Amino acid sequence: MKAAYYDRQGEARDVLAVGEITTPQPGAGEVRVRIHVSGINPTDIKARTGFSSTMAFPRIIPHQDGAGLIDAVGDGVPESRLGERVWIFEAQNGRASGTAAEYAIVPATNAVLLPSSVTFEIGASLGIPALTAHRCLFADGDIKGRRVLVHGGAGVVGTAAILLAKYAGAWVAATVLSDDHVEIAKAAGADLVINLLNEDVPAVIQAQTDSGGVDRIVDVNLKANLAINMACLAQGGVVSSYATGQASDELSLPLLKAMVGGCVFRFVFIYNVPFEAKRSAIDPINACIASGAYVPKIGMQVPLDRIVEAHEALETGSIVGKVLVDIQ
Repeated sequence: MKAAYYDRQGEARDVLAVGEITTPQPGAGEVRVRIHVSGINPTDIKARTGFSSTMAFPRIIPHQDGAGLIDAVGDGVPESRLGERVWIFEAQNGRASGTAAEYAIVPATNAVLLPSSVTFEIGASLGIPALTAHRCLFADGDIKGRRVLVHGGAGVVGTAAILLAKYAGAWVAATVLSDDHVEIAKAAGADLVINLLNEDVPAVIQAQTDSGGVDRIVDVNLKANLAINMACLAQGGVVSSYATGQASDELSLPLLKAMVGGCVFRFVFIYNVPFEAKRSAIDPINACIASGAYVPKIGMQVPLDRIVEAHEALETGSIVGKVLVDIQ
């Protein structure tokens, strides 16, 4: 089969290659998926560059997310799953091979039925972003009728959070870093979009919530946004943070203010979230995508031979939206 891979960590153009390798076979409890579209995440970039880990295998086929058709099943998996359209999550987590290949082997539980009305592009845009957003939003209970603030509303997880929160019946505000990103957050359904660089976010939030603040905050940069969050959070509110700019980032919390406010700080690294929590997120995510309410922004889509270009675009931040690689 044709696949992209790297044998050492480093810059994309130095280490990523595309070539022919042996087509894998599924083992017990696994399925083989003929990948149509592969999705790239920041953690794929960090794994390739060595940001947070060393090479766990001599050769790695990258990418955690993707979508395609099940074409083979291992022992213990019903043959009725053959031909099933699926979206994949954590394909390369703890394994050498991800979705940047014509075929990927994953545990049967990590290949989720993709509704027939949903494209492979949307399927490959779910996985890490949708599961992360769902965990940030719902780990502390239902959000119907609640007020949510999403930082980085034009980002991939940010737009996923807006889409899922609006589908669940929440009022959603979002921050962005440029006027160019306002329409992206609005298109995802945000009720209010605030430019973080030139607007007083707490003042706007308090005015829009009658000084009540927001019940949930989904944050891509807690270190930078802590003061804003404390000024926007309602009594007993939750801040869920899912990213850090540097591996060495540290943060001092205003403990008395947080204690008086009954604040909850939740940190979400989706790979370490209990599997049952991910399982509980799958049905709501599928309901949202089946309804047509989940329409992520696709920022870039290239063939497998241009995977280096895709990695570089995501790594440099030159693309806003999900970066996809066409396999078939």
